[in-house]
Amino acid sequence: MRKEQRHKGWNEIKTNDSWAIFKIMGEFVNGFEKMSKIGPCVSIFGSARTKTDDTYYQLAVDVAQKIVEHGYGVITGGGPGIMEAGNKGAHLGGGTSVGLNIDLPFEQHDNPYIDSDKSLDFDYFFVRKVMFVKYSQGFVVMPGGFGTLDELFEAITLIQTKKIAVFPIILVGSEFWGGLMDWVRSTLLDKFGNISPGDLDLIHLVDTPDEVLDILDKFYAQYNLSPNF
Repeated sequence: MRKEQRHKGWNEIKTNDSWAIFKIMGEFVNGFEKMSKIGPCVSIFGSARTKTDDTYYQLAVDVAQKIVEHGYGVITGGGPGIMEAGNKGAHLGGGTSVGLNIDLPFEQHDNPYIDSDKSLDFDYFFVRKVMFVKYSQGFVVMPGGFGTLDELFEAITLIQTKKIAVFPIILVGSEFWGGLMDWVRSTLLDKFGNISPGDLDLIHLVDTPDEVLDILDKFYAQYNLSPNF
């Protein structure tokens, strides 16, 4: 036990890091090969802790079903809660249902609504996040926790800094997201000037599946569907 708990020396860390490169490369190669074949998809994010009787669970099902009925596939993080709802809606709509699963010590387990040939497993968050960003034609962000916020703000940052192509970022649920957007506008923009006014144009705040589809369809009436980088 003491041996397992000891701190690793610099040389041992260097050796482990060198071998980790091959595992990281393997996850990228596997992800790129599988994701490049799925076609245009929209990612749905949200809390793994959302229960099946929650209003936002059913809303995520309805949003996902509407998305696939309009010709897009759905990508989620593959777990329970909102992720399960997204895959369930895609499954009910007869569309592509992708799950990008991550190995976690709690919360995460595969949901049963992912297409059997479209379930990918990752050990590294950053590899998984690349797959979301590269192959998503839009981000639909339901109420969630730190992980959801992480995906949201990373996407905004990458678009803001022109590291990836612009795609729609849609927050669903003004009751949940309204306070955050008020703070972004009043504090980040007006009070401290830490963002530009145009940055707010990257984000849409809606409450219904029809509004989500309207934003996606209007955007892609002007732009081609393609990987983002």
